[in-house]
Amino acid sequence: MKWKNQIVNLHAYQPGKSIDEVKKMYNLKEIFKLASNENPYGFSNKVKKILDEDSSSTFSYYPDGYATNLREEAAKFLGVRPTQLIFSNGTDELLQIISKALLEPGKNTVMAYPTFSQYKHNAILEGAEVREIPLIDGNHDLDNMLKALDDQTAIVWLCSPNNPTGTYITNDKLMKFLQQVPKDILVVLDEAYYEYVDADDYYDALSLLDNYQNLIVTRTFSKIYGLASFRVGYGIASEEIISTLEPVRQPFNTNVLAQKVAMEALKDQEFVAKCATLNKKEMERFYAFCKKNNLHYYPSQGNFILIDFQCDSDEVFTFLLSTGYIVRSGKQLGFPTSIRVTIGTSEQNSGVMTSMEAFLEKQALKAKNI
Repeated sequence: MKWKNQIVNLHAYQPGKSIDEVKKMYNLKEIFKLASNENPYGFSNKVKKILDEDSSSTFSYYPDGYATNLREEAAKFLGVRPTQLIFSNGTDELLQIISKALLEPGKNTVMAYPTFSQYKHNAILEGAEVREIPLIDGNHDLDNMLKALDDQTAIVWLCSPNNPTGTYITNDKLMKFLQQVPKDILVVLDEAYYEYVDADDYYDALSLLDNYQNLIVTRTFSKIYGLASFRVGYGIASEEIISTLEPVRQPFNTNVLAQKVAMEALKDQEFVAKCATLNKKEMERFYAFCKKNNLHYYPSQGNFILIDFQCDSDEVFTFLLSTGYIVRSGKQLGFPTSIRVTIGTSEQNSGVMTSMEAFLEKQALKAKNI
């Protein structure tokens, strides 16, 4: 086969282990998944009502490729024009659409490291040069990212809050950065965890779109809205950017049911606010746990926390797995001695912290016997 050279050594995205897989592996009856930053509180009752009542016979027809009803609802909620929106099969597809539209051999793209892996993955697929700028104390090094830009740079990626560190870009730093980025370079501002942010100095991305015609903001229904299985992501940008990206999008990329539940989820902002409040409360418990056990962590504006155990992260991962908790090993994320833990319910968090303490005790005994 005449495969592209760039895919020969490329690995498929590795999601966390499934609940059924871990149950069989360790013969456990109950498993808690805290690996993929899903909403532990599920989704809005408005969504549940749609799922319980919808007996539509339209499933034999193709969905509305333009997602008209969802588009209008989202535009009204966000305060933008419907033509400023693009919808996708999860944000993952949108990132791929952007890469396909702009990247090719001879072009380059700039991003932080470590950050969300799909930026780099998509760039490699398109044969573009990847320029990774190391984080400074978990934060984007915007000054050096600017220095990495040149005439062949097509995209610069900003993840705020950043996955996997949970850190964010402040309003002042973002303004300074955007003012210096050449207008022919697309700035992708990935806000997958936007609804969890409560920092006072966080920016208002949508208010920047009129002044920065080279900016696109990406968001998702997979995180706080609890609709990860339905795969609905979206981008907000100038009409010129959206109209240029639309031909790259697959014709029927969001399905009928996904469009309906996303519309209903958007209407229940009370549920969103409740989840954000619970997340913040439980996050504080993790901070206290880390301080008590002298574990380094990054203060997070997402629904996850990266904790450094100062040992092979696979050891922590495997131990927690054996006790019924699926977390994410930092090895795949660029932090080989850390684990990333999704903030769960109070009960789930208490359980995983108990297991973490058991691991620390085991490590202390091991060190004593050496």
